[in-house]
Amino acid sequence: MTGQWTFGKRLATGFGFAGLVLLAVGVAGYYSTDRLIENDKRVNHTHQVRRDLADLFSELKDAETGQRGYVITGVDGFLEPYNSALEQIKKTFERVRSMTSDNPDQQRRLDKLSLIIEAKLAELKRTIDQRRKEGFEPTAKVVTAGEGKEAMDTIRQILAEMDRQEQNLLELRGAEAESTAQWTKAVILWGSLAGLALTAIFAWYIVTSLTKQIGSAIQHIQSSSSELQAAANQQTTVSREQAASMSEIATTIKELVATARQIAESAQRVAGIAEETARGARTGDQTLRGAQEAVANIRGQVDLIVSHMLDLGRKSQQIGGILEVINELAEQTNILAINASIEAAGAGESGRRFGVVADEIRKLADRVGGSTKDIKSLIEEIRGAVHTTVMATESGSKAVDVGTRQTRDVSAAFQQIARLVETTTEAAREIELSTKQQTTAVEQVNEAIASMAQASKESEVSSMQTLQTVTELTGLSRNLSRLIQPQTNA
Repeated sequence: MTGQWTFGKRLATGFGFAGLVLLAVGVAGYYSTDRLIENDKRVNHTHQVRRDLADLFSELKDAETGQRGYVITGVDGFLEPYNSALEQIKKTFERVRSMTSDNPDQQRRLDKLSLIIEAKLAELKRTIDQRRKEGFEPTAKVVTAGEGKEAMDTIRQILAEMDRQEQNLLELRGAEAESTAQWTKAVILWGSLAGLALTAIFAWYIVTSLTKQIGSAIQHIQSSSSELQAAANQQTTVSREQAASMSEIATTIKELVATARQIAESAQRVAGIAEETARGARTGDQTLRGAQEAVANIRGQVDLIVSHMLDLGRKSQQIGGILEVINELAEQTNILAINASIEAAGAGESGRRFGVVADEIRKLADRVGGSTKDIKSLIEEIRGAVHTTVMATESGSKAVDVGTRQTRDVSAAFQQIARLVETTTEAAREIELSTKQQTTAVEQVNEAIASMAQASKESEVSSMQTLQTVTELTGLSRNLSRLIQPQTNA
C-alpha cells in the first residue's frame, strides 16, 4: 500500500509522525510539570500548617504571660497580651482545623487539643478572677500548684506531634518531587532521542521511496510531453480554423440583427396605425350612440303627437255628438216656434206679440241649425286632417324605427370593427414584442458568437502557450531526471 501513497501523503505522514513524537514528549513533560506544581502546593500547605501550629502555641504562651503578669502585679495593663491572645487563639485553631481537614490523625489530635486549650483558658480566667477578688497570695498558691503547667506541657506535646507529622509529610513530598523531576528529565531526554531516531529513519524511508516514485513519474512525463506537443500543434491548427469560422458566423448574425430591428420597427408602426384606427372606431361608435339617443327622443315626440291627435279626434267626435244634440234642439225649437205661430194666429190680437216672439225663435233656431251644419262640416274637416296627420305620423314612426334599426346595425358594425381593430392591435403588439425578443435573442447570440470568436482567439493563443509550456516541460523533465538519476548522463 505504501507504494501507492502520493507525495503529499508521504510528507504529511512524516510530519505527522514527528508531530506525534513531539506531542508525546510534550504531554509527558506537561504531566510531570503539573505533578511538580501540585506537589509544590502541598509543600507550601504543610509549611503553612507548621507556621499556624507555632502561632497557636505562641498565642497560648502570650495568654499565659499576660495572666502571670497580672497575678504578680495586679495591674490591668498586663492583661493586654492575654486579651489579644484570646481573640487570635480561636481563629488560628479554626484555620489549622480547616487546613488539616483531609488528615484524620491531625483531626483527632485537634479534637483532644481543643479540650485542653479550653481547660487552659478556663484556668487562666479563673486565676485572673481570683487575683481580683482575693489578692496575690491565694492566687500564687493556685498557680504554683502546677495545674496550668501540666496543661501547657500537654498542649506542647500534642503540637509537637502534629508538627512532626507535618515534617514527615514534607520529607515524603520532597522525595516525591525529586522522583517526579527525575522521571520528567528522563522522559524528555530519552523521548527526544527516540523521536529524533525514529524521525530520521522515517525521513530516510520517505526520501528513498519518493526518489523512486519521482523517477518513475519523470519517465511518464517525458513520454507524455511528446504526445502533448503533437496534440498542441493539432489544437493550434483547429483553433485557427475555428476562429475564421466564428468570424463568418458573427458577420451573418450582425445582418440578422439589422433585419430583426427593421421588422420590429415595422411592427411598431403597424401597432400605432391599429391603435389610431381603434380610436376612430370608438369615436364613431360613440357618435352612433348619440344618434340612437336622438332618434329615440324623436320617436318619443312622434308617439306623443299621435297620442294628442287621437285625443283630438276623440274630442271632435264628442263635439259632433254635442252638435247633433244642438241640431235636434234647434229643429224641435223650430217646430215649437211654428206651432206657437199657429197658436198665436188663432189667438187673434192677444197672440200677435207671442207670434212675433215665436217667429224670432224660429229664425234663431234656423240660424243655430245653419251654424251647427257649418260647425259639423268643420269638425269633419278636422277629423280628416287628424286622420291624415295620424297616418303621416305612423309612417314617420315606422321610418324612425327603420332608421333606429339601421343605426343599431351600423353601431354593431362599428363595435365589431373596434373589436377587430383591438385584436389587430394586440396581434401587432405581440408581433412587436416577439420581434423585440427575437432581436434580443439574436443580439445575445451575436454576443455569444463574439465571445466564442474571442474564446477561439484566446484558445489559439492558449494553444501556442500550451505548446511552449509542453516544450519547457520536456526540458524540465530531463533536468529532473538528471537530478534524481545522475547515472543516466553516462
